[in-house]
Amino acid sequence: MSDHDRHDDGVSRRRVLECMTWAGTGVLWTITGGVPRSLGIVGSAQAAEPAGMTFLQISDSHIGFDKPANPNAIGTLEEAINKINALPAKPSFMIHTGDITHLSKVREFDDADRIISQAKLDVHYVPGEHDIIDEEVKLYKERYGRGTKGAGWYSFDAGGVHFVGLVNVANLKGGGLGSLGNDQLEWLEDDLKGRSKSTPVVLFAHIPLWTVYPQWGWGTEDGARALEYVKGFGSVTVLNGHIHQVMQKVEGNVTFHTARSTAFPQPEPGKAEKPGPMLVEAPKLKSFLGLTSVSYIESHPTLAIVDSTLANG
Repeated sequence: MSDHDRHDDGVSRRRVLECMTWAGTGVLWTITGGVPRSLGIVGSAQAAEPAGMTFLQISDSHIGFDKPANPNAIGTLEEAINKINALPAKPSFMIHTGDITHLSKVREFDDADRIISQAKLDVHYVPGEHDIIDEEVKLYKERYGRGTKGAGWYSFDAGGVHFVGLVNVANLKGGGLGSLGNDQLEWLEDDLKGRSKSTPVVLFAHIPLWTVYPQWGWGTEDGARALEYVKGFGSVTVLNGHIHQVMQKVEGNVTFHTARSTAFPQPEPGKAEKPGPMLVEAPKLKSFLGLTSVSYIESHPTLAIVDSTLANG
């Protein structure tokens, strides 16, 4: 996002979003005319029941992680699920944007399933790179990939919105950019053909489809091609995880949004030698972890996004 990308009042959008990312406060954002506008802090936003369809995004649970950055990733995932269960209105479903586990072990998947199932929601998954490192690369696919195409991509419709789960970690090289591959891109083009351009579209994958910081592999090398296929749609939202922090930008009809992890934070791009678990003071950890709620109201052209941390409420 360029520095000249500004609100009408002259405040840099980049600066607004940096404050949103690191202040540890959930903010409800709606997109009007391509510009993010704050509707209030998450506490007040959650006090009112949404008028339209609402779904949740969680990401990067890393069950099995036990290093100093968070020696209890199971506990913080449980806190996130408890927060979901305390919402005043039950969401329609949940999306998990990958790295469910840390080492693709059976027990890690079992623990994640046990905890996430307590939300009593349908959950739509895409894999992170940590979910497909078992020797035969089958544990994720056996649990979450039935009925999907290729390495696990698929689409579905809910509440007037078309959702597409993409896989950009299947051929990931250490520290490299994500990749969708030609087969998946051809499938995506075909999946979107014939759909009304007024249909809101949500793309979700683990690694951001936009280039956040290529030096750390935070982007998808062929993501631009996927975005070409959604150019004609009036409202497109792209949800990702992987970078363990909230970042958002708007380009034309597309709103890009990455979610916090429920396990541990990562440093801001370029503010450390390399990406990876970031150690923060224990009392502050929950302000870096959280979840995302997204609402769709049929008469509105865009989706409203609420980020909240485990320290909120």
